[in-house]
Amino acid sequence: MTDASVVWHEAECGSYGVDLPLWGELATDRGDPVLDLGCGTGRVALHLARHGQVVTALDSDAVLVAALRERSVDLPLDAVVGDVRRLELGTEFALVLLPMQLVQLLSDAAERAACLGGVAAHLAPGGLAALAIVESMPEPVDGAPPLPDTREVDGWVYSSLPIDAVAGPSEIRVRRLRQTVSPEGALEEELHEIGLRALDAATLEGEAESAGLQPAGRRAVPPTADHVGSTVVLLEKAP
Repeated sequence: MTDASVVWHEAECGSYGVDLPLWGELATDRGDPVLDLGCGTGRVALHLARHGQVVTALDSDAVLVAALRERSVDLPLDAVVGDVRRLELGTEFALVLLPMQLVQLLSDAAERAACLGGVAAHLAPGGLAALAIVESMPEPVDGAPPLPDTREVDGWVYSSLPIDAVAGPSEIRVRRLRQTVSPEGALEEELHEIGLRALDAATLEGEAESAGLQPAGRRAVPPTADHVGSTVVLLEKAP
């Protein structure tokens, strides 16, 4: 049976693709190698590698990395287990990507500084880092409730229903109801929460300058029916 963490990751993140054209554009412009941080099962890394980019993909979850390795045979992709706060890859990259609000999963400014310092150390001179963040949550809109993200694997049905996303002064709490139905029809459910630390582009740019990176513009990823839009902060290492 496929590991449940892989299935949940695929159900909740795998179908998101509105940001892929931007990552592809940046990779084409900057060249390779590319470093994809927080790669999961390879949503971004596989897309780039299938278009000919040489990619290193890193995640702290060894199960997700193992799944990516199985999927990337014969592709120019190296999947590794690692911590974005302690990057030690011994390689310089033309482009470093932090999609899906990865930097907001870090607990505080000190952890962001460690991550940004590692990114700066692994960028080649003139290299670019691109970090996606959610600066604020939109006001809720009346209408049909969201549909759950679902997967069926080996007779098991996995359903993840977005419940709400609540913005507070220091973080955004995102809640989902996860339901699992066994082949025999037994139902299990749990409430799954993640916290995104509150962060705006100007603050991130200021922290990046302390790490030796210069602001190089911002790009927007538009919202979809199921996902909020995000700001992509671009940071450059001096030539």
